[in-house]
Amino acid sequence: MYLRHNIILSLFISIVVISCSKDQDDFVKINKTNFEINGKDYTYIGTNYWYGPSLYFQKDEQRGIKRLSSELDFLVSKGIKNLRIVAAVEGEGLLQGVPRVGPVYQSAPGVFQADNLKGLDLLLSEMSKRKMKAVLFFSNNWDWSGGFLQYLRWNNQVTEEDFQAKLSWDSLRDVVSKFYSCAPCKEQYLDQVLSIINRKNTVTGQIYKDDGTIMAWQLANEPRPMRPAALADYIKWISDVAAEIKKIDSKHLVTIGVEGEIGTENIETFKKIHSDKNIDYATIHIWPRNWSWYKELHDEGQFAQVLELTKSYIDSHSDVMKELGKPLVLEEFGYPRDNNSFSPDEKTSIRDKFYDEILNKWKNGIKDKSPLRGINFWAFGGQARPIKNQNFWKEGDDYMGDPPMEEQGLYSVFDSDTSTWNVITKYQNK
Repeated sequence: MYLRHNIILSLFISIVVISCSKDQDDFVKINKTNFEINGKDYTYIGTNYWYGPSLYFQKDEQRGIKRLSSELDFLVSKGIKNLRIVAAVEGEGLLQGVPRVGPVYQSAPGVFQADNLKGLDLLLSEMSKRKMKAVLFFSNNWDWSGGFLQYLRWNNQVTEEDFQAKLSWDSLRDVVSKFYSCAPCKEQYLDQVLSIINRKNTVTGQIYKDDGTIMAWQLANEPRPMRPAALADYIKWISDVAAEIKKIDSKHLVTIGVEGEIGTENIETFKKIHSDKNIDYATIHIWPRNWSWYKELHDEGQFAQVLELTKSYIDSHSDVMKELGKPLVLEEFGYPRDNNSFSPDEKTSIRDKFYDEILNKWKNGIKDKSPLRGINFWAFGGQARPIKNQNFWKEGDDYMGDPPMEEQGLYSVFDSDTSTWNVITKYQNK
């Protein structure tokens, strides 16, 4: 009896150990400039799926949780298993004259609507079933999910009039740059970060910080210093937040979410913030239209220039990451449809060429040991479609890859964009 008891006890311990080991193996780790899962290289083509958690709250299941399940299945069928997602929304209502996405998580300083993360709970659960990985960003430099502007308004660093109105670019830079020197703003942001990391998933029962479905925590979407005068506070904020995250969660990767040199004022700042010991890998974004890399969409000479600038941008940041010995991810890039159309009926021939060049560079770079290990295009639009004669999102419309302040259909890759998917799957299979 004693021997039998010991055998059963040993078997139980072995099962627990194996189970724990398996859980640990699910986490994405870094090995110099490589990502790894269970000791094997992890490289990927992913997408931005920021609206995924919001589908849970659609009253019509066909537009909500059934759409979510169907879209995840579609993505997996195309080899897409890495999704970048907004973790939380601050505040609600109009901001800069534009409706922000929902539902709200932090409705007032330190006041969290826990039930409004049930959509994220469900999404992570469904992704786990499909062996997908998530990158979750905690806040936003821009207004469409509340972000830094909301913290600044809560702490009277911006007037209600300027908060609601559409600020000029220079005024917006002046205002948002104050976030990094606003102590209560940063405290309220950190409260949100810690509440998410320690959340218990209502679907799986798993604490977020123990969930290997999550690849990385990202400080924010495109956090910029906005003004050179804010650089010192910006660098310190990154270091402080990353250290706080690592104190309570050593399992997950931490990254910043920046665009690269264009978002950090200079390449030296990009290098400095990514040399921090608690920042595991770097990101870059590439936006030829937004950055005025071309004037005429169909001009072949200008498109050739776009490709050269794109390759140069990737190379310069890859060189920095080689020096730092950390991976790099191109986690946002996009191109308009032909004729600057927003309609899914329009072709995507120029976009497809742009995607093809980027994916080819990524794939060849893997062979050459480049730090560029992952790619997330912007953005998956799924089953949604733009509404005819209506450029911008309104409350009640289906979410797609383009946030409310952008023309709906501008950069979205819909499930019907066969030619674009053919480019993507070509590189999945190479």
